Amino acid sequence: MALNHPSFGTIDDQRVIVFDTTLRDGEQSPGFSMNLEEKLRMADALADLGVDVMEAGFPIASQGDFESVRSISERFAKDGPVVCGLSRSAPGDILRAVEAVKPAARQRIHTFLSTSDLHMRVKLRMSREEVLEAISKSVTLARNHVADVEWSAEDGSRTDPDFLCRCVEAAIRAGATTINIPDTVGYAVPADLHRIFTMLRERVPGADGVILSAHNHDDLGLAVANTIASIQAGARQVEATINGIGERAGNASLEEVAMALRTRQDAIPFTTGIVTQNILKTSRLLATITGFDVQPNKAIVGRNAFAHESGIHQDGVLKDKATYEIMTPESVGWTTNSLVLGKHSGRAAFRDKLSTLGYTLGDNQLNDAFRRFKDLADRKKVVYDEDIVALVDDEVVRIKDRVKLVALTVATGLGTRPAASLSLEVDGEQCDAVAGGDGAVDATFNAIQQVVPHRAELKLFAVQSVTGGTDAQARVTVRLEEDGKLVDGQGADTDTIIASARAYVHALNKLLAKRGRTAPPELAQAG
Repeated sequence: MALNHPSFGTIDDQRVIVFDTTLRDGEQSPGFSMNLEEKLRMADALADLGVDVMEAGFPIASQGDFESVRSISERFAKDGPVVCGLSRSAPGDILRAVEAVKPAARQRIHTFLSTSDLHMRVKLRMSREEVLEAISKSVTLARNHVADVEWSAEDGSRTDPDFLCRCVEAAIRAGATTINIPDTVGYAVPADLHRIFTMLRERVPGADGVILSAHNHDDLGLAVANTIASIQAGARQVEATINGIGERAGNASLEEVAMALRTRQDAIPFTTGIVTQNILKTSRLLATITGFDVQPNKAIVGRNAFAHESGIHQDGVLKDKATYEIMTPESVGWTTNSLVLGKHSGRAAFRDKLSTLGYTLGDNQLNDAFRRFKDLADRKKVVYDEDIVALVDDEVVRIKDRVKLVALTVATGLGTRPAASLSLEVDGEQCDAVAGGDGAVDATFNAIQQVVPHRAELKLFAVQSVTGGTDAQARVTVRLEEDGKLVDGQGADTDTIIASARAYVHALNKLLAKRGRTAPPELAQAG
């Protein structure tokens, strides 16, 4: 049965709307904060990926969040995905969200309120009747300003079934066009979600005239399974994030849901608008921006997702890939391009490789990337795709960082106290420093701290090889903590010390951007 919706018009019953909340729920995860430029880059990537709705942020949380949502709305002032702003049920929250999404061609307000007895008693200190009244008032206010309103029952999966039906009915009567039932704490199993969505469709008047939505957290590792069960029971919107990032254990992984629907049409005969070939580059962009790599065995986008080590598996794949691969690597963006780059490769070959990997760079960015590629090629016999991704992400994605590494020299040896001499560019001005330390990396970090004083503590220092061989690039991850704020930075180079400095500077830039952007602690988060 087709459904009419203010943002999408007539929607076929087999079509599943993809609601991406990477920029809102995803960013709430410790260490995953993004500055405005990074959010805009992710917003462009999500639009290219084909998401239907982009939850751009929580405008009331801070001025920075408001400006981010406003800027993303301006980005899609003529066309593009629906831009959504989150708000609590308070009038001030809703009006702030309305103002933030106003420039977008298609706008949505997403308002929420807890409905479980536990949340109402402990967090809200409200009775059931007070909650029902607040739902009606908040949705009505939002609907008076925008045509597309989503209402969420926070902790919906643990809500009394009869009361949940009353809440959903109140939201629909007040004008909600999408009803979201989050498994906020990741407690449900697939049978629970199937029962809840079946119940709503059967018992709530008007439920057939709105979109039912599923938002599942992964605390028990069931977010994707719960999302699939929700779709099978009538949900026609899924809320997910790239790489499954988000609060605590994260959200349902967008790429896993999308590929499950594409691969298992026999069991889940539904479609989305996701351009699956863009999945990998979107995943990699997020990993670069946040400083968090996905684990090697991560479904769809992990570097081992299409790797076969077992002799039996290798033999089968060589004879027929379908023996052990249920989808093609190319379908999600992995490339089989055999063009190998080295120190004699020219600009045209390099540009072609970038295009194959999903990068489109302006002339200045291309020049910077090509210069660094040539430097890398002088040190490596063969430059692999992973090397290209690492250097482009490391150099080009961060061109607007306030702090940049200009030069680094480290003196170390057996029986000698290591010393680092470096130059940083800080807000356009070059600053130099010399410092010692317990090791080459410690000396380098001490020198950076001389130039950019801060109280952050180093919580994680990890090194991994981008490719194989003694000439491989090292990818370093650095985690810093300052006043409860966690940030991760990454850097890559064939010299591990330089890669470490790049990672530390990346984390420091994120920390500088995050200062002053923390939401007031009393702000509850939906989902």
